[in-house]
Amino acid sequence: MIKVGICGVAGRMGQRISHLTLEAGNLDLGGGVEFAGHPAIGKDIGEVIGVSPLGVQVVDSVEAIVGDVDVVVAFTAPPEPTAVAANIAGRAGVPMVIGTTGLSAEQVEAMTHDLKAVACVFAPNFSVGVTVLTQLVEEAARILGGDYDVEIVEAHHRFKTDAPSGTAYALAQAAARGLERDLQAVGIYGRYGDTGARTHDEIGVHAVRAGDIVGEHTVVFGGIGETIELVHRAQSRDTFASGVIRAIPFAVAAEPGMYDMRDVLGLR
Repeated sequence: MIKVGICGVAGRMGQRISHLTLEAGNLDLGGGVEFAGHPAIGKDIGEVIGVSPLGVQVVDSVEAIVGDVDVVVAFTAPPEPTAVAANIAGRAGVPMVIGTTGLSAEQVEAMTHDLKAVACVFAPNFSVGVTVLTQLVEEAARILGGDYDVEIVEAHHRFKTDAPSGTAYALAQAAARGLERDLQAVGIYGRYGDTGARTHDEIGVHAVRAGDIVGEHTVVFGGIGETIELVHRAQSRDTFASGVIRAIPFAVAAEPGMYDMRDVLGLR
């Protein structure tokens, strides 16, 4: 039985991961963490996620659980607690599964360094469908080539704080790889005013925030005379949480290193 600790346990994703952990035959919920001052701290995790008491309290530090769990899962907003959790888990030799978005390049670099001695599955989106979509976007960009303009539109709920979404950025990176372009040089994030005609190489990414949209991503390849669209719509957070449940045993069994959902699904 794999004991799972969840950082961000009271959040929307943390709660769904907790539920699916309890339902999985090979997993056990061994700990839950929230940021200092959160109202869930000191409460039984079962009370927080809406099930019977589990006899495990929510704590305010990953240090309090790393000795009792086999893996730490982190989905936090803001992203800073995930960076702290990575430092603690890395020093304790505990693998991680990370789905937090909005991390800066410096935070990702530090996190990668802190976790160098353990396995970590780090992905902006744990949906199996999105993982396949990312692969398709890279292949489509490679086949269609530079004559097709690439635009990405993502939509999420009103509470999401970072933009564009980590998934949209990953899709833009996939398109850039397929086209052999540097996304840092050609990425355009939203447009306003007199921007002039679209340049040949740019890859556009646009964010929509409204209501309770779980997550929608559309990748448009626009050619002369035809348009190709690749679309993924998530109807439930369980789409993402189910992928996390698949990633947990992988992280526990894997050699030290950074992995993503393509590794979990055996796509590379």
